Amino acid sequence: MLAASVVVGAGTLGSFPYVELVLLLLLTGVAFWIAHVHAQLFGARMAQQGLDRRIVLHVCRDEWPIVKAAVPPAAAVAVSPLLGLGVQGALWLALSVAVAGQVGWSAAAARRAGASWGLVAVSASVNLVLGLLIIALKISLTH
Repeated sequence: MLAASVVVGAGTLGSFPYVELVLLLLLTGVAFWIAHVHAQLFGARMAQQGLDRRIVLHVCRDEWPIVKAAVPPAAAVAVSPLLGLGVQGALWLALSVAVAGQVGWSAAAARRAGASWGLVAVSASVNLVLGLLIIALKISLTH
């Protein structure tokens, strides 16, 4: 969802060179990862236990999917010139990849957590609706 939001925001500001958009996606993912790690380490965990290297590495690893989620949309932007896409086409491709990833990650996480297939479908559907909402915002902001 973060990557999709970044793409929508970038698309409303005008044309970004491809490299800048790739960096924006990846660095935003890293910044949010750092924020989540900080919140985990100095929020709930610090109140319950002291910090050591093992805990810090564990939290960093647990929050790493935030960064990983930015990679496919960034890769989509990076390959978009090879597909003959302009900047707007690259933005739409990245947004599509981000929403598909959001739906896929939510379904995979629900299944890994032991959810029934019905709950997996609900989780995927909710994430699809959220992705479509982000797409609707992009359309309304660019028209």
